[in-house]
Amino acid sequence: MTNAELNARIRRLLGHLRAGTTDEVQTTAPFEPWEFTSPERAGLERDRIFGRVPSIVAHSSEIAQPNDFITLQMPRNRVIVVRQRDGSVKAFVNACRHRGSLLEESAAGRCRLFSCGYHRWSYDTDGTLRAITKDSTFGVVDRDSLGLVELPTEERHGFIWMVDAAGADIDVARWLGPEMDANLARLELARHVTFRAEGFDEPCNWKLMQDAFLDGYHIQYAHPNTAAKFVHTNVLAVDDFGRHFRFLTPRKSIDRWLVVAPDDVDLSPHVTETLFLGPNTSVLIQPDHVELLTFRPHPSDPGMCRMEMRIIAPTMAAMGVDEQVWTKRWNKNWKILLEVLHQEDFPLLRSAQLALSSADAGPLVLGRNEIANHLFRRELARMLA
Repeated sequence: MTNAELNARIRRLLGHLRAGTTDEVQTTAPFEPWEFTSPERAGLERDRIFGRVPSIVAHSSEIAQPNDFITLQMPRNRVIVVRQRDGSVKAFVNACRHRGSLLEESAAGRCRLFSCGYHRWSYDTDGTLRAITKDSTFGVVDRDSLGLVELPTEERHGFIWMVDAAGADIDVARWLGPEMDANLARLELARHVTFRAEGFDEPCNWKLMQDAFLDGYHIQYAHPNTAAKFVHTNVLAVDDFGRHFRFLTPRKSIDRWLVVAPDDVDLSPHVTETLFLGPNTSVLIQPDHVELLTFRPHPSDPGMCRMEMRIIAPTMAAMGVDEQVWTKRWNKNWKILLEVLHQEDFPLLRSAQLALSSADAGPLVLGRNEIANHLFRRELARMLA
């Protein structure tokens, strides 16, 4: 987004603040509680969404060196993601091809091979079957066909993306489209590093969680003593890119420009920009760092999800500070994020999931002002169709 484009959108926000309005869709939209509780719906989402389109699984800095790996639970597969000796990245189903045992139990590490604890079959980090123990008694098998099952993976814009289905195609630039691809490119996040990443398994549907971070309507009511002190409620300027979108939210520091906003004043520090990367990621762009929030469905339970949170920050060298100063600064941001999540967002979402399990809870309705939530649901419907 150019400075002129950003300036125009910020002035659109100022117009909304003066008028008590926000960007809207044309009509309200009904929806049903079973969308958050149905095992059948959850199965379709795992297969038709996460089994078909790319989603972010990590920042590149999390496996920076050859043989670095992470493991994670995706909606369809348990996965190992590993940096190759040539610098590329591959992902594999985390299962031995002998009897299906979990191959790697550590959350992260570095190794030259993966070895199964059951019968000690081993694999190179490129997935090739390296050794069958007691092979003289095992019998003749086609070793080339017994390597680890690979999952489509690509690195782009400092992130590692994956499609959670063997044999699927992956083209991240095509998935993002030119607008969102350009938006990520301008952030230059490949030059940044993950300060910290943490995951939380929460008793609520992944869409319920994602919805909360697209919603500017709840800030005043759910976060009266935290976010609401700094950010306006129910005021968004949204750019719809199809599969993805961007929205701006005004900070209260912008209020002094409500009467007159001179053209030569840079108002960008007075807004928060969020990128929604379909199907399941919010990128919160702060003045000096990025917060990445990712939401994944549980592999079998529609009432559970995995939320991952990352702070992605400039390196110590880029900031010109030592490790102690760098760590202290980002620890402070991390603590604020964590407190809001655990004390405000998570309790509300847990109770919402409980309420949605009631037999006669619906139908329910989205307001015209909940524009980002409408766009999220529109794209889910397209992928599920």
